[in-house]
Amino acid sequence: MKVSDRAKHMMMHHEGIRFKPYLCPAKIWTIGVGHVLYQEQIRLPVQRREGYTGPIRTEFPLKTEDFRIWSKEEVLELFTQDLVRFERGVLRLSPNLDGRQGAFDAVVSFCFNAGLGNYQRSTIRMKNNRGEFEAAADAFLAWVKGGGKVLPGLVKRRQDERKLYLS
Repeated sequence: MKVSDRAKHMMMHHEGIRFKPYLCPAKIWTIGVGHVLYQEQIRLPVQRREGYTGPIRTEFPLKTEDFRIWSKEEVLELFTQDLVRFERGVLRLSPNLDGRQGAFDAVVSFCFNAGLGNYQRSTIRMKNNRGEFEAAADAFLAWVKGGGKVLPGLVKRRQDERKLYLS
């Protein structure tokens, strides 16, 4: 099962597209459509990510080869590769989403943003896998913090994911 074009556009809208590396609200080096440059950085507590501010020598600096303007083709290819990984992961964790396009799209969008590990432990997954679809949809609304703060953009994204899940 593949994410719909509708979901891709929604994800691109909420993530934005950036051609220069930046620190997301969770203090993780990111490029393109929410692509995490360094997976190992995700494992660090947010407090240890705070000092990572550019191509200077810190515990986890932006690598020199990544400190550049990326092409549109490069960032869209990263987005496509990331989607394949999340699509597979979502179907592995919630096989009952197969054939339910809106729900599948919403969960892939959530996982793209919050991670497969968070989905695996989430009430969204638990309720979905039990067939409690209304409760699963409502559970999206609990995931609105980034870097420990409620973010208005995440509130809107979760509302959109909830609506898509129920479509």
